[in-house]
Amino acid sequence: MTAIPRFTGDANPYGGGDPYADYRTAEFPFAQDADLADRRLGAGVVAANDEFFAERENLLVSGRAEFDPEHFGHKGKIMDGWETRRRRGASADHPWPAAEDHDWALVRLGAPGVIRGIVVDTAHFRGNHPQAVSVEGVSMPGSPSPRELLADDVKWTTLVPRTAVGGHAANGFAVDVEQRFTHLRVNQHPDGGIARLRVHGEVVPDPAWLSALGTFDVVALENGGRAEDASDRFYSPATNTIQPGRSRKMDDGWETRRRRDTGHDWIRYRLVARSEIRALEVDTAYLKGNSAGWASVSVRDGEDGEWREILPRTRLQPDTNHRFALTAPAVGTHARVDIFPDGGISRLRLFGSLTPEGTADLEARYQELDG
Repeated sequence: MTAIPRFTGDANPYGGGDPYADYRTAEFPFAQDADLADRRLGAGVVAANDEFFAERENLLVSGRAEFDPEHFGHKGKIMDGWETRRRRGASADHPWPAAEDHDWALVRLGAPGVIRGIVVDTAHFRGNHPQAVSVEGVSMPGSPSPRELLADDVKWTTLVPRTAVGGHAANGFAVDVEQRFTHLRVNQHPDGGIARLRVHGEVVPDPAWLSALGTFDVVALENGGRAEDASDRFYSPATNTIQPGRSRKMDDGWETRRRRDTGHDWIRYRLVARSEIRALEVDTAYLKGNSAGWASVSVRDGEDGEWREILPRTRLQPDTNHRFALTAPAVGTHARVDIFPDGGISRLRLFGSLTPEGTADLEARYQELDG
């Protein structure tokens, strides 16, 4: 795996112009995995011990943090992130925080799963970022309250040990823990501010819930589907096509650059498990002058299976949800949408149910990761 750069220390004070001109970042190997802490999946920051300068909810705001050098309030500089007050020691003889002093926030993942990497982004926190951070995870059923999460008998697993971080930087951490998590505890040592938190990984759904649903979207991100690869991610990520709900603006879908050849673009997906597909939707919402002209959908059964077309190349209309009922169920573990020649779609929905083999495989993985 590619080594992840480490950023430490303060950034230079803001000197005017583009505040991101001296922002420190890198290409992270896990960046193409879905963000399990995406608000669209239902993630939330359920509690924090302190949010004096800036609210904890800012951690999960979509898009990069904004900075207005003139924006001040009654408590001081207004920051687009989560920022705590300065910690102090116990007495005049020892005014510094103790080594174990730290602030924390509890994050409910929108979709429980295996975490592959975490980004603690300190954008615009140049001299007021934490000296170090650590992240812990836990798996708890239902909808536990902050009090239940913080109970003495709850066992947290370390995902990121206490590690020095830099100001005004994207601090990335690869995670190598094969376990399903539902909640995180993000700690900053001893205090300071974090702009954004991103938690990349693979969704692992509860098989009992999917069984109760019966028919559901077997490629949806929240149900455990994945966009494995795509021909082009120039304007927006392929994962957008399996996000919850309908697209609400153009960049909430998948759009490719303009082709100047005779090829075409595509996305390949892994379904939640082996499934029987009975209906599908191809949505081009908000893609009006740049929607795909035509699309086809194929499935294959197993890693080495042959691709079988279940929707032949079909003309698409801009800003339209296209629905297709299959004449016979299609069984598969993977799916692919091909668009011609380029452009984009906003969502792909594949409605069906798990096969007995798919159910058994999903239950075995769930027990292995959550047992």
